Amino acid sequence: MENKVEAKDYQIADTNQKIIARNLVKDYELKERHGIFRPKTKKIIHAVKGVSLEIPRGKIIGLLGINGAGKTTTIRMLSSVIEPTSGTLEMDGIDAVKEHRRVKEQINVISGGERNLYWRLTAAENLEYFGSLYGISGDALKERMKKLLKTVDLEDAADTPVERYSKGMKQRLQIARGLINDPSYIFLDEPTLGLDIVIAKEIRDLIRHLAVKEKKGVLLTTHYISEAEELCDYIYIIDHGKIIARGTKEELQALFVYHEKKIDEDFSKPGREMESSSEADTKNCQPEMSSYTGKNKTKEQEIPLEDIIMYLVNEAKEEQK
Repeated sequence: MENKVEAKDYQIADTNQKIIARNLVKDYELKERHGIFRPKTKKIIHAVKGVSLEIPRGKIIGLLGINGAGKTTTIRMLSSVIEPTSGTLEMDGIDAVKEHRRVKEQINVISGGERNLYWRLTAAENLEYFGSLYGISGDALKERMKKLLKTVDLEDAADTPVERYSKGMKQRLQIARGLINDPSYIFLDEPTLGLDIVIAKEIRDLIRHLAVKEKKGVLLTTHYISEAEELCDYIYIIDHGKIIARGTKEELQALFVYHEKKIDEDFSKPGREMESSSEADTKNCQPEMSSYTGKNKTKEQEIPLEDIIMYLVNEAKEEQK
């Protein structure tokens, strides 16, 4: 997609204090059999197609897109769980592909839901186990566990088996688990999934604290658009494995307005008064934009991020036809 409204690369003073991904590609090879006696054929799946992004320390970066857009695969590459097919990945100036063991000491992944915990163990036993995987032991581990349990408000439930926890308590323990190695960078994959509004707000406040106060770099994926609007300093929109737009919320709004005006100009040209049925259908598939732009738009009005994403994804689909 050619974006006339260019978003500036997100930068901080110390250029080394960030994760930098350039042209990340991830391909999977599948073997398919077409009949019992026929040989298997190879099929290449292009899951991620040249993703470039940056995650500075002390900032919350959003990676938004519909299901199947490539968010999880991108996070798995950024967190050194899988190796990219091609492209470069650096963390604080270190080659994260070649030095993946070293990099893993400074990163962690926190997922929504109830995975990655041992339910029959207590909260304290879970943290002790995951801390030992990072080589933390003795008084250092005990002090770290005590601090984290206080941070996520689970001090009184530290010796309770996780299977007796509510969903919100499990998610708070997930966050404590993800912080056990005191990572410089955290990847949050739908951290408030299925939580009630009170617990979700507590989680968002904690995410903000981690970035602003503790200067951790945070990558957030979420389907709750209001959450991204509230938390993210910078946003990447991904679709079919490609970054189709990027910028601050204000820059994405400007991009939205630009494309809406361009559509109005194209359809107001001589000879375009009579639309074909396919053109009319395409135009009708776009989100309603007239109330956000042109003479009706005021400075106080803000374009919902959800509408921006829908519009950009629909436009990308049209370009692929």
